[in-house]
Amino acid sequence: MDKPVSNFHFRVMSFGFKLRDLFSPRMNTLKEVGIQAGFHVLDFGCGPGSYLKAIAKLAGESGKIYALDIHPLAMQAVQGIVLKKRLTNVETICSDCETGLADNSIDVVLLYDTFHGLSNTDRVLEELHRVLNPGGILSFNDHHMDESEIVAKVTNKRLFRLLRLGERTYSFAKREQ
Repeated sequence: MDKPVSNFHFRVMSFGFKLRDLFSPRMNTLKEVGIQAGFHVLDFGCGPGSYLKAIAKLAGESGKIYALDIHPLAMQAVQGIVLKKRLTNVETICSDCETGLADNSIDVVLLYDTFHGLSNTDRVLEELHRVLNPGGILSFNDHHMDESEIVAKVTNKRLFRLLRLGERTYSFAKREQ
């Protein structure tokens, strides 16, 4: 399906994210999502783990975090954060789509700055719908797309409906089939 970017591009992107995070901490974005202690969160397209520490703080030790990315360097970066911060509730998944997670097992999916680069968006949305529990939230942000494009593409197959538009994110609710 999708191919990982080159190692050089990944490193440049990671550096850019570190600069971004200095001026706009990831917690500011995640506060819109409503992650609570005990939540199971899937960070789909986690990259170098920019959101990981903030998710861990919100979900707490009783929560579970799944960090999914296609790039092996992303998995290494996440593992480095896990070791450095001694996070015991994080699992990495190296994949372009399939999560391997159980049906209805996730409370929140983060899909940030990834969607525009996917070659099979329908397949990814179907997988995210499958793993989200009833009442689960797909939190979406992609600065490469405008609002009408985001809403149209995410709601096109009627798997999700727009729940609310935040300052930084779009929250979509899972529709029951």
